[in-house]
Amino acid sequence: MTIAAMSFYLFAISALTGGLFTVISRNPVHSVLWLILSFISAAGLFVLLGAEFVAMLLIIVYVGAVAVLFLFVVMMLDVDFAELKAEMAKYMPLALLIGVILLMQFGLAFGNWTMAEGAEAARGAIAPDGVENTAALGLLLYDKYFLLFQLSGLILLVAMIGAIVLTLRHRSDVKRQDVLAQMYRDPAKAMELKDVKPGQGL
Repeated sequence: MTIAAMSFYLFAISALTGGLFTVISRNPVHSVLWLILSFISAAGLFVLLGAEFVAMLLIIVYVGAVAVLFLFVVMMLDVDFAELKAEMAKYMPLALLIGVILLMQFGLAFGNWTMAEGAEAARGAIAPDGVENTAALGLLLYDKYFLLFQLSGLILLVAMIGAIVLTLRHRSDVKRQDVLAQMYRDPAKAMELKDVKPGQGL
């Protein structure tokens, strides 16, 4: 058995183990840590495939940002996980049914999967000889599919703005700063002088 095959089995078993313990772990912090292990193992598989750029993106974006954000949210929020698990137990039969259906669909998909004719030639056309996969990916995104890439970024921006607008709630019992009211105020009306006589209070 070669070193590449041993590395593949190691990363594959590690990714499957991390995904399994992410689901069945009782402690949510441990679940996030197992998720990080699964991401790192998937990045190792991408390195074995020769996609180093995608592997680094997986580590930087998912492990360095998303998983760490999950960890901070889980550790800082006071969530009653016992109550959540009690609610989830009611839907366990439906979840198991959906899981079995998904496994059957995956089995049908992989059972009928075949390599398309000309796939290797198309892959060579995307990444010609002498060009690294990172450079080939950049040429593909910013040259051939530049307009679609920019449109996808615009769609994500609109989705982010929509999420902010939908979740923004103005509460009447919270004092907010009105900058325009402060700028346009009349100095003559902003202060009122009281003539206080000697020996008397206000």
